Amino acid sequence: MNAVLQLTECFHCGLPVPPGSSWNVTIDALPRAMCCPGCEAVAQTIVDIGQSKYYTERDDYAANASDATLMPPELRLYSNDDAQFARDASSCEATLSVEGIRCAACVWLIERQLNRLPGVQAASLNVATERLYVRWSRAQCEPGDILQAVRQVGYTAYPYDAVRHGEQLQKASKTLGRQLFVAGLSMMQVMMYVAPSYLAAEDGTLDPNMASLMRWASLILTLPAICYSALPFFQGAWSSLRARTLGMDVPVTLGILAAFFGSLVATFTGQGEVYFDSATMFIFLLLCSRYFELQARRKAASALERLQHALPASATLLPGFPDSRSTALVPAGSLGTGDVILVKPGEAVAADSVIIEGNSALDLSLLTGESAAQRKKIGDQVPGGAINASALLLLRVLKPARESTLSDLLKLIERAGSGKPQIAQWADKVAAWFVLALLLFAVAVFAFWSWHDAARAWPVAIAVLVVSCPCALSLATPTALAAATDSLLRRGVLIVQPHVLETLHRATHIVFDKTGTLTLGRPVLRQTDSLGSFDQDGCLQVAAALESGSAHPLAQAILDAAGGVAARHAQQLQEVQGQGLEGTIDGVRYRLGNAAFVAAIAGPPLDDTALGIDGMTPLYLATQGQWLARFLLSDALRPEAREVVEYFQRHGKQVVLLSGDQEALTQVVARELGITTACGECLPDEKLDFVQQLQATGAVVAMVGDGINDAAVLSAADVSFAMGSGAALAQAHADTVLLSSQLRSVLDTAHTAARSMRIIRENLGWATLYNLTAIPAAALGFLNPWLSGVGMAASSAVVIANALRLRKT
Repeated sequence: MNAVLQLTECFHCGLPVPPGSSWNVTIDALPRAMCCPGCEAVAQTIVDIGQSKYYTERDDYAANASDATLMPPELRLYSNDDAQFARDASSCEATLSVEGIRCAACVWLIERQLNRLPGVQAASLNVATERLYVRWSRAQCEPGDILQAVRQVGYTAYPYDAVRHGEQLQKASKTLGRQLFVAGLSMMQVMMYVAPSYLAAEDGTLDPNMASLMRWASLILTLPAICYSALPFFQGAWSSLRARTLGMDVPVTLGILAAFFGSLVATFTGQGEVYFDSATMFIFLLLCSRYFELQARRKAASALERLQHALPASATLLPGFPDSRSTALVPAGSLGTGDVILVKPGEAVAADSVIIEGNSALDLSLLTGESAAQRKKIGDQVPGGAINASALLLLRVLKPARESTLSDLLKLIERAGSGKPQIAQWADKVAAWFVLALLLFAVAVFAFWSWHDAARAWPVAIAVLVVSCPCALSLATPTALAAATDSLLRRGVLIVQPHVLETLHRATHIVFDKTGTLTLGRPVLRQTDSLGSFDQDGCLQVAAALESGSAHPLAQAILDAAGGVAARHAQQLQEVQGQGLEGTIDGVRYRLGNAAFVAAIAGPPLDDTALGIDGMTPLYLATQGQWLARFLLSDALRPEAREVVEYFQRHGKQVVLLSGDQEALTQVVARELGITTACGECLPDEKLDFVQQLQATGAVVAMVGDGINDAAVLSAADVSFAMGSGAALAQAHADTVLLSSQLRSVLDTAHTAARSMRIIRENLGWATLYNLTAIPAAALGFLNPWLSGVGMAASSAVVIANALRLRKT
């Protein structure tokens, strides 16, 4: 390894490099020394985005702490012209990772800061994934302005990178773990000195000099907790005050500092009470609550993170195929259409491909939520991100990795959690006002006790500041929604918009498309009528033999009904486009197709009106001078369609069927499912008008569809679902994508929505009840400071534990 160039100045900012430091970044093939982790991280970012020339073309060092108001020039390297920020001609958007998120208060502070920035059209931070979605005007704002605005309130933001984001999350977890350990150690050591003091004070045997020694020892042991473990609270409070807001860390910080400095004065003067034990205890307890919250956020976002890491970074390319089977390991991003790749058992497919050699089972659980592996053979298409479970495969790439199914899914995921439902916005607003009211109340309580019993004024005011739990109020909704989203994603339901669960729960009308939604979207054989001397099974075998070479959907339906393989062999096959097939089996000529085509060899048209077609497609089979059979085919209902429709009807929802298919076919499906309101032959604008008319009467409409003609109505509905197997445009306009393509997923989402709303109400009710009970109790002097810390930590823990119940399927 090359030795780091020993420089007296930081290569990035010019400040002196501390002796023995190991921070460095390789720039232009040379390791350059840095003065701190911050400069190291910024310099590495500049290199990663391909802007190393910044260092060769700069006129001066980057801004450093000696002039913190300067705009760091490296942030200006990000431009609206970068492809990663493109949205449309007038606006840009980006998903950023944010370092330093501590609790829901950080989310509110960052969003508030960005929404003040000119040109920012939307800013939403997902507390579960710590990712920030921002949309801004090209004419008024640059990416550097957004990164700088986040920096100004004490956080670091950068364009999302899965590897770096994962490292940052791991680092944050370790740091918080160390702070928790130091706080716990300080608390236990302080209690060893305080407990004897309490016991001896009761019988008057404690010597004044010994009491003073105990206080000084407690002070020294409290310092690590104050100076290190309490930093997250101090940093959060300082960020809030710099932004001229009152975040939830403000009352916590005031409580900690009041207990510490009050005890410090008492230690120096030798008069009054000390609260070192209380200070260390509620620092430890609050860090415990924050640590559990962090772990809960990690669990709630786990499914999203698994998807982020699903696409492999590299692929095994066969550059000389088919002439040569030599392999080369290449970056997955370099794959192009037509490249041939080799995928070994246990490896993930790097891009959407088609199998050209091999037969294997593939695990699509990350993409569809289905745990069972699916068997794939030559000619079958395989989505990027699928895992090869059994045998070696050769595949030809159909799309570059950046355009793969999983990449498209990740783009949808970046939209997921990029906003807040109304109930979460309400909780955030209440929490913000709650902090102001709490501070005013604490001042009033301190004034009252100073008049009533001055000796108790300080501990009572501290207890009021510590016992309050705005965090529980703000955590009540986002934690529950994150847990519910994770649970649904593991079952193949991707929630793209934040309001889905809330809106679906209060929906009054559920509107379904027919083809591909309530039905399978492909024909199946529904009925076989024998018209001649052959039995039904014999007729089916003849029809399957005639259809064995056809790619028509009706042919596949006949073959499926016959067991997938024709038992007999047809010769001299001829296909008449749009009419049917003719062929010879065992020397006998047969025709299969529409009535007019078959009548040419069977004789006069068959009068079969008594049998009734009822919206189904008929196929006729005949031989010379004899009608043999009629096959009735139609689009089959999904097995779970009846269950889903009946569920919504039982829960008081009005179910509607809108279809672009024939009116007769639409009415058949409606009768089978018990749907009273059904309209067929609906054009896209007619579907849209129907939904808008419902909304005009006050209805809350949920729409489920899959076709490209459903895109407009999916956008207009209050909440919408697109089948995962449907058109990409429909998915892009839907609030939810059913990755598994199972209609039952709509039912799962409805169940989860009901549970989520119930748990959110429970959490909000608990947080409100706790504060209405605990704050007056503390104000009346019934709670001392350390017991107040226990109450606040317990309140947050209850909210988090209750929300995580939603992760259980």
